[in-house]
Amino acid sequence: MGKLEEASRKRKKKRDIQNAVLAAVAVTGSVVFAAIAGNAIQLLDYLPNEKYNLRHQAKSATGRLVAKRYASWVERDGKKYLRITPAGRKVLAFEQAKVALKNQKKKWDGRWRMVAFDIPERRRAIRSRLRAVMQEIGFVRLQDSVWVYPYDCEDFIALLKAELKIGKDVLYAIADTIEHDKNLRRQFALPVT
Repeated sequence: MGKLEEASRKRKKKRDIQNAVLAAVAVTGSVVFAAIAGNAIQLLDYLPNEKYNLRHQAKSATGRLVAKRYASWVERDGKKYLRITPAGRKVLAFEQAKVALKNQKKKWDGRWRMVAFDIPERRRAIRSRLRAVMQEIGFVRLQDSVWVYPYDCEDFIALLKAELKIGKDVLYAIADTIEHDKNLRRQFALPVT
């Protein structure tokens, strides 16, 4: 495995652990950190062939969540609780929507969803993030700033626009036909007519 692949895999694992901790905090309202570090994580130490110390990763993930202001520490009755913040709820909702879109059972209705954007050069990092998220979901680039997807994704695009604060720079369109769409159909494993 190459260096880039290895670094990407490590970043994804960190993000997955961080999202799991954030989800646990969101579900319970707050989590006693001692319970996370003590009982639940201790069981993971006994998994065979586990290369990573998951207790340390959970602590690191909580530290990152607090640093990003997605969660905060609250002390009550001599115990530390981790609570999700409104910003954390927003990030969690976005991640859940992304996973739901990728995993939904899809039946094509014969229409294409197109996302076109014109993001200024001064916001290049946002533009790159938008492209990366759309590629991760499964969109196909039709042109540099025009991407295509065969399934309903309007709600996700609305969340993405809100997350990246690019509402006016991104357009969502539904098209009945696209010229010469055989390659697109093949890429999405759709029936070729």
